[in-house]
Amino acid sequence: MSFLWPRMLWLLAGIPALMATYFILRHRRKKPALPYPGVAVARQAMEQARPMKQYIPALLLLLALCLTIIAIARPTTIMTLPSRYKTVVLAIDTSLSMLANDVAPSRIAAAQAAARLFVESHPAETRIGIVSFAAAAFVAQPPVNNRQDVFTAIDQLELDGGTAIGSAILVSLKVIFPDIELDADSQDLRPPGRRGNTPDKMPRAPPVPPGSYSSAAIILLTDGQSTTGPDPIVAARLAAERGVRVFTVAVGTTEGDILGAEGWAMHVVLDEESLKNIASITAAEYFHAGSAIDLDRIYRALNSRLVLEKKETEITALFTAAGFCFMLLSGLLSVAWFRPPA
Repeated sequence: MSFLWPRMLWLLAGIPALMATYFILRHRRKKPALPYPGVAVARQAMEQARPMKQYIPALLLLLALCLTIIAIARPTTIMTLPSRYKTVVLAIDTSLSMLANDVAPSRIAAAQAAARLFVESHPAETRIGIVSFAAAAFVAQPPVNNRQDVFTAIDQLELDGGTAIGSAILVSLKVIFPDIELDADSQDLRPPGRRGNTPDKMPRAPPVPPGSYSSAAIILLTDGQSTTGPDPIVAARLAAERGVRVFTVAVGTTEGDILGAEGWAMHVVLDEESLKNIASITAAEYFHAGSAIDLDRIYRALNSRLVLEKKETEITALFTAAGFCFMLLSGLLSVAWFRPPA
């Protein structure tokens, strides 16, 4: 537990002084106005019969005061709370390298199966969209609540040459923020009127802390080799400026696979470093799936992260409520135990 105003905790130093003052005043004995020894004897007998009972209300009041001071310091803690993600964009690599079968039956088939599992297990109120990317990126399915439309888009993914991870991030951002003006197929992320030798950069919205946008997230699945389109790291920084998290999933073994057809062949391997950087820049997480089982497990983990999220939460209200309850209890016990006879 941490505190937003830790200096206020110094007020707790006054609690021992209050306790000492109470006990001094409590044990002071005033001489009765009339010398009736029987009254003093009776009072002493009553106090001996309830040695702790007489202190309980005061102790409860001190506890209430301590809790109130802690509340003033504004305590925070890490809590697991329901997330507010309303939109999730699945960006799925459909480059030819996804035909590699180092993940059985193939990378793309395993990716499609895991994506379907993710969609099936996600809350129905969350809109899910599909972005497909190879040499270019496009929206295969805008975010919808209708799961059957999403399944159809996943099943109809078609492979093509090239891998434009940067374009996939930008198109996914465009899905989340339709007002963004981006050319996802350009190597230059500046607007058309400012390209060339000018050092001006693309106009930016006021940046927010990475990962702070809690209404949408991007899950990017790829074999990790960007061959065309904008720089994925620059695209990730744009997502970070908008507060959008980009969770990256690398599919394939670290050794890679030899892919070939009709007289050509290529060795497809993972570029984990780029995907780790994208996740780090956007305050998200990186996952590696070396098998179909791993991929299913990762999508289940992502589902739980997007439904339940650990956040630093201020719990001042809890301490305030607890302090009020102890104060009320102290007052009720005082009235019930020490009320003078009518």
